[in-house]
Amino acid sequence: MRVVLRARGDFGEWRDTARGLLAQGVDPRDIDWLSEEAVGQELFPPVPAPRSAAHRVSVPKDFLPLAESLICHSDLARFDLAYRLLWRLQSDKNLLLIKSDPDVERAHALNRSVHRDGHKMHAFVRFKEVPAPGLRRAFVAWFEPDHWIVARNAGFFQRRFTDMDWMIATPKGSIVWDGESVRFCDEPAEQPDIMDDADDLWRTYYANIFNPARLKVKMMQTEMPKKYWKNLPEAVLIPELIVGAEQRVREMAERAASNSAPVFHARLQSRKT
Repeated sequence: MRVVLRARGDFGEWRDTARGLLAQGVDPRDIDWLSEEAVGQELFPPVPAPRSAAHRVSVPKDFLPLAESLICHSDLARFDLAYRLLWRLQSDKNLLLIKSDPDVERAHALNRSVHRDGHKMHAFVRFKEVPAPGLRRAFVAWFEPDHWIVARNAGFFQRRFTDMDWMIATPKGSIVWDGESVRFCDEPAEQPDIMDDADDLWRTYYANIFNPARLKVKMMQTEMPKKYWKNLPEAVLIPELIVGAEQRVREMAERAASNSAPVFHARLQSRKT
C-alpha cells in the first residue's frame, strides 16, 4: 500500500492515517510512505490510505510526545518508523523501555535532532522592525530550520514576545502573532529583504561579550553552526574576532602584568604580618 501525506509536520495527519491502517491490520512491511511532493509528477498517483480518527489505539503515555516529535523530522523514513513502533507496541507495551532496540534507538536520535533544531530556533531568530498600521510595533524574522518545527515552537515566541506583532518566516512555513492569536501556514515562505538599525546593536553587543581568552572555535561552531551565520547580523564579526583573538589575549596579559596590585591586596598582606 502506498500512503501519501503532505509530510509537513502535521501530527494529526499521520495519526489519523496510522489509526486507519492499524484498524485494518496493515503490516508496516506492506506500506510505502510517500510525500505529496515526491508523487506530484507521477502519471498515476497512489490511492489515499484509509484514515480513521475514531478508532481507539492503546499506547504508553511516552509514545505520543515521541511520535509528535518524530513527525516533525525531515527524514521521510520517520513515518515508517513511527508506524512500526505503533504496530509493535500493540503486542509489547514495554517496547520503549528497551533503549537498545534499533527502532527505539533511532526514534530517540530523531527526537534529539528535532529538539536541537527547536533550541537553535529559540536562540537564532532575529526580529527586524517593519512599519505597523496600529499602535503596536511589528517585526519580521527569517529562520531556516532543518525540520518541520515552526508550528511546535510558536508557543515559545508567543509567550516571550506578547507585546508586539510579529511574523517568523521560514522555508518550512510561517507563524504570525497579532496580539490575539497565532496563525500558522505550512507553505514555504520567501526570505524578506529587510534592514534594521538593531543589527548594529547586535554587533556591538556580541563584540563586547566576546572573550578571546575563552575562545574554543570547535565548541563555538557546535553551539552556533556556520549554516546560521548568514542570517545573524553579529556573525559578520566572527571571522575577524577569531583571527584577532590571540593578539587580544596577549594584550590583556600585558595590561594585567603592568597594573599595580589593587588597594585591598596591601590590606590583606598587612593582616598576615
